[in-house]
Amino acid sequence: MYMKMVAPCLFGLEGAVADELRFMGAKNVLSQNGRVFFEGDENILVRANLCSRFAERILIVLDIFEAYTFEELFQGVKALPWAEFIGKNDAFPVKGYSINSELHSVPDCQKIIKKAIVENLKEDYAVSWFEESGPIHQIQFSIMKNEATIMLDTSGKGLHKRGYRPVGNDAPIRETLAAAMCYFSKLRHFHTMLDPCCGSGTVLIEGAMLANNIAPGINRNFDIERWELIDDSVWKAEKERCRDLVKIDTDFVAFGSDIDPHAISLTQKNAKNAGVDNFIRTDVCDVLNADLSFEKGTLITNPPYGERMLDLRQAERLYRVMGERFIQKHGWSYGIISPDEEFEKCFGRRADKRRKLYNGMIKCQYYMYFK
Repeated sequence: MYMKMVAPCLFGLEGAVADELRFMGAKNVLSQNGRVFFEGDENILVRANLCSRFAERILIVLDIFEAYTFEELFQGVKALPWAEFIGKNDAFPVKGYSINSELHSVPDCQKIIKKAIVENLKEDYAVSWFEESGPIHQIQFSIMKNEATIMLDTSGKGLHKRGYRPVGNDAPIRETLAAAMCYFSKLRHFHTMLDPCCGSGTVLIEGAMLANNIAPGINRNFDIERWELIDDSVWKAEKERCRDLVKIDTDFVAFGSDIDPHAISLTQKNAKNAGVDNFIRTDVCDVLNADLSFEKGTLITNPPYGERMLDLRQAERLYRVMGERFIQKHGWSYGIISPDEEFEKCFGRRADKRRKLYNGMIKCQYYMYFK
């Protein structure tokens, strides 16, 4: 079964998502703001769920059509082959959004789409009532500039929920963003990685998984596994592929430190849950005393800042300390994410490269130093 799919993502990660999908073998990859469209068969669908480090979820695109009126929306949705995806007892809730469109009421759009699906399935199953007690088939829609995209979510929980972090610290970074920071810093399996503000260890863990090519979704479940759409043999084959691609006997090691002993305890627990604790070393200390004595190092960090944990003055004091400690040195690179537009001034030098990223709803810059 050949399908059109879409991978929503945090703003700023579209290029990274497109790159990884092409590497997986996806076809006709097309980036848009906050999402990447692609095509492939059942294997690509399963592979994207298991292996995507940067996407938030994987959805099947059922159709894209213009809808200026509720009648056009109703008829467009009703015409789709819903019985191919949704069983007689399955649940099919509807959610979505509308931007710059005639159909601006999201609740009304939800009701129309739900009604259209029900009317369609009534004809196929010859029943008048759906109890929706079976597996969830989450319907999603987007209506942008009067173009409706009707989708079926295959992931369930967001792909950033890898399963290793049941509890975070006060201000955890999203796993997909942490992985992207490691990707943009060109982290490799032979590197020594450092995070002197490691918190609950997300950047360290995502770095270890990326460097050793460990599939981020290998230890979790997905909604589509409960459907009857994809044969178990496909899941078995794709999981085996993931295991075969893991790098073995690498030189990678990651050093994490934090001033909070509780954060270090969380890092150790989360790393063990993720199965990468053998790559990670931890220590309780502040940035001023973090060990930077290595000949080479790839430092990637998400320091506390004004909108998260410290007030602005404390955060900028921390940036000055970082600038004094993170000196230009052959074999070293630094990647630091911050929402503070004055970061470079406080740090003491301009970044060699900057990327606009979003940590939740906070607009940030990822400052990279490698010269």
